[in-house]
Amino acid sequence: MPDFAFILAGFAVGLIVGLTGVGGGSLMTPILIFFFGVKPYLAVGTDLLFAAFTKMGGTVSLARQRLVPWRVVGLLCAGSIPAALAALWALRHLGPESAAAQRLMTSTLGVALLLTAAATFYKVLVFSPERARAAAARRSAQFAHATAPRHWSLPVLLGAAIGLLVTITSVGAGAVGVSVLLLVFPHLPLPRIIAADIAYAVPLTLVAGLGHASLGSVDWPLLAQLLMGSLPGIWLGSRLVSRTPERLIRSILSVLLAWAGAKLVLV
Repeated sequence: MPDFAFILAGFAVGLIVGLTGVGGGSLMTPILIFFFGVKPYLAVGTDLLFAAFTKMGGTVSLARQRLVPWRVVGLLCAGSIPAALAALWALRHLGPESAAAQRLMTSTLGVALLLTAAATFYKVLVFSPERARAAAARRSAQFAHATAPRHWSLPVLLGAAIGLLVTITSVGAGAVGVSVLLLVFPHLPLPRIIAADIAYAVPLTLVAGLGHASLGSVDWPLLAQLLMGSLPGIWLGSRLVSRTPERLIRSILSVLLAWAGAKLVLV
């Protein structure tokens, strides 16, 4: 029998992701831990595959629209995938159910949520639809050089940092990833930044999620129920996005994420 509470949680997270673009991991992982009492290692592993399957469809759609800057995706993956494998090796060595691994996951998750809250609130203060459209228009003429980073090593190193963060916590590929891309690729139009963030998250979360599955850190029935709710939620959210006060929703989310992050850090 399906647990409709999990389906409803998946639907709510999918709806918010569709409305705001905030990463599902920053919402789903603390919900599973705080509201459903799921152990951190199971919440992280399950949510990684939840993110991989959810974002896979988005990547296909964006690729068909030719919005994905594959050079940027490749540079980020060059850092994030090896870092994810290194983090999985460390978790295997510690044992995902060990006290040390649980402390590492909860404290790092708290920091990741605080970073995501800060990045989300930063976008509330700095960005608006009008400003984003004006910036995209200004940068479109420079697109030939838009995929060139400030320095070749920056996306690789920052991708490695995000890869570690995502593998240990399942959080960081969304709001934090977009903020990093905005800093490293200042001339890349915003739609392509979002497309790059979604596209590089698919192999990263898939590798990390399958690695967690090999450690026994994925609850497959739970994953299926979350996806049953999230897929229609994302579909609905993407169609209501123009009718909702996005800045207000992002502001509330940043406060909730900061609260969850602080609670985990202070545990």
